Amino acid sequence: MTLLAVTRADIANYVDAVFLVYSLIIIAYIVVSLVLSLGARPPFSRAMDVVLTFLRDVSEPYLRIFRRFIPQVGGFDFSPILALIVLGLLRAIIHPLIAG
Repeated sequence: MTLLAVTRADIANYVDAVFLVYSLIIIAYIVVSLVLSLGARPPFSRAMDVVLTFLRDVSEPYLRIFRRFIPQVGGFDFSPILALIVLGLLRAIIHPLIAG
C-alpha cells in the first residue's frame, strides 16, 4: 500500500478549490433566482427541483448572515455581492497562510 504525500500546497489548493466551488454555487443560485423572479417558470421536473433545492439549501445559510445587516434597496438585494466579496477576501487570505 502506497501512501500519497500530502503537502501544504496540496491542502491549500484543495481549500482554494472549495472557496471557488462555493462562490460558483452562490452565483448559480443568484442567476436562477433572478430568472425565476422575472417570471420564467420551468415545467415541473424532479431533477430541476432537486437542483434548485440544493442551490437554495447550500447558499441561503451563508447569505442569511449578510441579509441581517444589509436591507433590500428598491427590491434589489445587495447581500450576495457582499457575501461574494467577503468569500473572495477570505480565499485570498487563507490560501497563502496554508501554503506557507
